[in-house]
Amino acid sequence: MNVGDEHQVPGEDLSAVVTAVLTGSRLLVAVAARSLGAVEDKITLPQFRMLVVLAGHGETKLVTMAELLSVNSSTAMRMADRLLAAGWIVREVNPHNRREVLMRLTDAGRRIVDQVMARRREEIGAIVARMSAEQRRALIAAMNAFNEAGGEPPLTTPHPLGWPDV
Repeated sequence: MNVGDEHQVPGEDLSAVVTAVLTGSRLLVAVAARSLGAVEDKITLPQFRMLVVLAGHGETKLVTMAELLSVNSSTAMRMADRLLAAGWIVREVNPHNRREVLMRLTDAGRRIVDQVMARRREEIGAIVARMSAEQRRALIAAMNAFNEAGGEPPLTTPHPLGWPDV
């Protein structure tokens, strides 16, 4: 028996599952890219990711942001510089520890996050609406199982990113 075989159902093709997940991932990345393309001012996916983290965490230290994004501090600083120049974040020295830099969203940054997430939600909703009720139920079960297996905690707050659904 190979490693991981104990989790396979007889006749199950793990390769087919991985291929389906990768295809779904490619679709979600395309949806994400299209939703960003609708923003008047151009923003990259990593920059948008920083805005989303700020939307969810509120005021955040630069070092913490780098850890949350899995990038080094200098990369996070360059991303923050671009977002600051665009007027989407504010960066300030922490008044309680002058060695720390704190970042937070501006109102314009919040609008960008809301706008992009609304477009993304709309497009995903249109895709899911083309599925049968049975397929949607199966998708919910499969995605919940996938998220759990990957260690992604379930959403426990009504507004996980800090704003209500649009």
